[in-house]
Amino acid sequence: MGSCFSRGKGRSSVPASIKGKDGVVRDSPDLPYATVNGNNIYETAAVLAVTTASVATLSAPTVITTTTALSRDRSVRTFYARMPSVGKTAETRIGKTVSDAKVNSLFDSYKDPHEDLILTEGIERLCADLSLSPDDFKVLILAWKLDAGQMCRFTRDEFVGGCRSLGVESVRAIKEKLPEIATQVASNPDVFKDLYRFTFRFGLDNTVGQRILPIETAVILWRLVFTVREPPILERWLRFLDKHRDVFRGVPRDTWNMFLNFSEAVGDDLSVYDDTEAWPSVFDDFVEFDNDQANQNISNKDKDSDCIVR
Repeated sequence: MGSCFSRGKGRSSVPASIKGKDGVVRDSPDLPYATVNGNNIYETAAVLAVTTASVATLSAPTVITTTTALSRDRSVRTFYARMPSVGKTAETRIGKTVSDAKVNSLFDSYKDPHEDLILTEGIERLCADLSLSPDDFKVLILAWKLDAGQMCRFTRDEFVGGCRSLGVESVRAIKEKLPEIATQVASNPDVFKDLYRFTFRFGLDNTVGQRILPIETAVILWRLVFTVREPPILERWLRFLDKHRDVFRGVPRDTWNMFLNFSEAVGDDLSVYDDTEAWPSVFDDFVEFDNDQANQNISNKDKDSDCIVR
């Protein structure tokens, strides 16, 4: 059997056992030796023999050979080979963590000189560095991911916490992250719904305790959030709101949230609308208005046809 002392010849330089005629294991000074890597073979074998002799005295007359020791040594090496490597921290496994110091420094570069907030001017500079217009859809996504409380301002807690959750700490990292999130919003209806509902809260002016979106603000935000996943009836719905600015005080949260469900239910065909279901009454008015518009268009076409015939 080969051992750690034999190099490629398949033979061992260490005897299988060292035992005298009287059965006692001894160190033999007459053992031949060779020098390998600066060590005398017989000296190493003698140490192993003495160790074997100590064990043999406990359970004589059992003959203990180096075969067992070498086999055990291999099993120990196998065990340690299976152990995971050390030195890898949790941070190494989950990826690079965001430096709060860097994110705070980034916030400071855009914040207002008199308040600990990023206000309109700072947001415009941030958008410019991101190569985005302030009314770009990706800016809405950024506000959503920062969980911003209202338009035209980011608090330090919002900015730092949002960047930490996004895993970004620089303008470049934010710029690279936003298209990825936009793709998720466009492809996943549940993700879009979360953004959609956030948009209503984002549009409210909390400084005056606003609870209803003004029609003008609601129209702007509907167009913005429906940059992706635009429903077929959106333009007709916005036309209806524009024609009835004097009738409706604004858009409450319930109407905002339910419009997404309504648009998904009717698609492009308002004839499938069921007014017996629990929709907000404004949708009844919208369907009636849209039907009147359709009938008026048909009537106008008929008149134009009559004029051509005459």
